[in-house]
Amino acid sequence: MGASLALAVAAGIAACSAEAGTPTLTWYINPDNGGQAEIAKQCTQEAGGRYRIETSLLPRDAASQREQLARRLAAKDSSIDIMSLDPPFIPELAEPGFLAPVPQDVAQKTTDGVVQGAIDGASWKGELVTVPFWANTQLLWYRKSVAEAAGLDMTKPVTWQQILDAAQSQGKLVAVQGAKAESLTVWINALVASAGGQIVTNPEAPGTEMQLGLDSDAGRKAAQIIGDIGRSGIGGPGLPTADESASLTLFQGDKGSFMVNWPFVWSSTVTGVEQGTFDKALLDDIGWTTYPLTDEGGKPTPPYGGINLGVGAFSKHPDLAYQAAECIVTPEHQATYFATNGNPAANTKAYDDPAVQEAYPMYQEIRDSLQQAVPRSQTPYYNEVSTGLQQTWYPPSSVDPDTTPQKSTDLITSVLRGESLL
Repeated sequence: MGASLALAVAAGIAACSAEAGTPTLTWYINPDNGGQAEIAKQCTQEAGGRYRIETSLLPRDAASQREQLARRLAAKDSSIDIMSLDPPFIPELAEPGFLAPVPQDVAQKTTDGVVQGAIDGASWKGELVTVPFWANTQLLWYRKSVAEAAGLDMTKPVTWQQILDAAQSQGKLVAVQGAKAESLTVWINALVASAGGQIVTNPEAPGTEMQLGLDSDAGRKAAQIIGDIGRSGIGGPGLPTADESASLTLFQGDKGSFMVNWPFVWSSTVTGVEQGTFDKALLDDIGWTTYPLTDEGGKPTPPYGGINLGVGAFSKHPDLAYQAAECIVTPEHQATYFATNGNPAANTKAYDDPAVQEAYPMYQEIRDSLQQAVPRSQTPYYNEVSTGLQQTWYPPSSVDPDTTPQKSTDLITSVLRGESLL
């Protein structure tokens, strides 16, 4: 009896000590090269005992990350303090109140100097609901030798048709992402936006009232480009399974000419040269410029990606979580993360860091591209929209401007009305 009582008292004392100790914040992170864990360690040190940050790794692909977080938040999981969130999934978590409100002072501090695309991607219904962390955008990468031989002036904006013609004239291939994955949605969105259109025209509407802008001149132009690439073979035999890494491999090979892809391709190629996989001549032959135009005279609308930080609505320490988020996204941390992990900063101040400029000589083009970048449709029903696009705009060789935009509109609308299943 006495021993049991002693154990109970000891357990109670231990529990009180843990509660009275330094609060632990769990930050659910997407896979990277260890950069987020390092920032967590630095911010824990800088907190001076106010809190400590532990990281918990999410699945590799964005769809699985979304599924895990959405399910746990729906169950009011209090262990989720901070989340690294892919921008398209933010409205789905914000709409039902799964994200703790961003304090006004935090919003002001964490958006000062931040590119507009990152702010837009961190917002829902005109209000900042997450904190911009790192941003991402695609550039048009090209082999200087191919562009010069084809007589294409890369100092001026170029269209998709121009780069396709240039590649064909030299017997080369164009690297794009044609796999049945989120990367295909990214491509479709950029093409439609550059032609002046939108995939979803009323993103804040209920699902049953959502209107799509695919069956339009912009949607048909996007379908024409994807279909032409798919049927012509200029995207290479692996186009139906090509993701970002496969596109880079194609571009680095003898048939490489032009590629749309994220900035990681530069550090990956640099590493390949340092390890002896590639000759330095390859690196010297790579140029970069703004994402191609869908139509001549149109505007560049590069893809926008990246990660924002959300604070769980059911966290036991939301105030501390936002203090931690402020620390995580300082321009200094963003610059280090960019230079070491290859994920571009959302804050323009980070681009002044010499380490960033040395690691990514195209830093100005990345920063400018982020200012022009267009986020994917911000809607709580993004998963239905993206999955519907992947089902109807795949494989690229089957995409037809006369039928695909309407087919995808019909499917997505039917799903949103509860008449069909994906």
